[in-house]
Amino acid sequence: MFDKLKQGLKGIVDKISKTGLTEKDLEPLVWDLQMQLISNDVSVQVAERVCEELKKRLVGQEANRFGDKSNVVKKALKESIEVVMQTGKGVDLVSAAREAKKAGHPYIVMFVGINGTGKTTTIAKVTHLLQKSGLSVVLASGDTYRAGAIEQLEEHARRLDVKIIRHQYGSDAAAVGFDAVQHAKAKGVDVVMIDTAGRMQTNRNLMDELTKIKRVIQPNLTVMILDSLIGNDATEQALTFNKAVGFDAAILTKVDADAKGGSSLSVSFLTGKPVIYIGVGQGYDDLQPFDAGWFAEKLLGDS
Repeated sequence: MFDKLKQGLKGIVDKISKTGLTEKDLEPLVWDLQMQLISNDVSVQVAERVCEELKKRLVGQEANRFGDKSNVVKKALKESIEVVMQTGKGVDLVSAAREAKKAGHPYIVMFVGINGTGKTTTIAKVTHLLQKSGLSVVLASGDTYRAGAIEQLEEHARRLDVKIIRHQYGSDAAAVGFDAVQHAKAKGVDVVMIDTAGRMQTNRNLMDELTKIKRVIQPNLTVMILDSLIGNDATEQALTFNKAVGFDAAILTKVDADAKGGSSLSVSFLTGKPVIYIGVGQGYDDLQPFDAGWFAEKLLGDS
């Protein structure tokens, strides 16, 4: 996980640790850091910000010129990464769902993202997470376009033993979501999880459809699913969807196979939305909470 970026950062830390901590000494090495970040799918804007934060923490720092400064440098870089990533208000999905349950109404989550990101599997993983937290779930098969999409979600529903609301292919996705919400209210189900279509993000019809679903359903939370393996394209997708439809938080999939890790660093900063979970495998339990401290530690740790 993040092996390429991790190795690159280790090399930069080693170089900085062997030089002085004046602005003149740091300038070429910070430039190397910026190039290292950009080559690992970190956006230019985010790479610049990380470097600014690092210089701010290191220039003039008291450290033995001939001693080992690696701990000082690593600490400064870790803090710089955390600051850049701590953008937007965090979202505790389980706590929010429990609060809605106490208030006597279902918590509605709408998932968006293009085909191939692992959206349907991620919905199943989040459903499993909610079930482990003692919450009941109903699924809504709002992807009424992609061949096999309804059957795929149905199979997850069968394995997880949850109800699924579905219509025929080509039907109104907003109506599917509406029916799922009505079912949850009538049966006392705690959380409604709505899958949606994921044609290419440049498709105007898709954006109009998602906007309609959101207007009709009025979800409590809209979650963007992003494939970490596509690098900067993930950030572009996030920006496009956020502008056209709007989302509250993101989940990054396939992080276990991501050698670069740059999209993890860029999405939050550029959209102002938190990454709340990451997918680290195909199993239902392969979903873990994501936070800036964990990410920075993963990049700069020795393991």
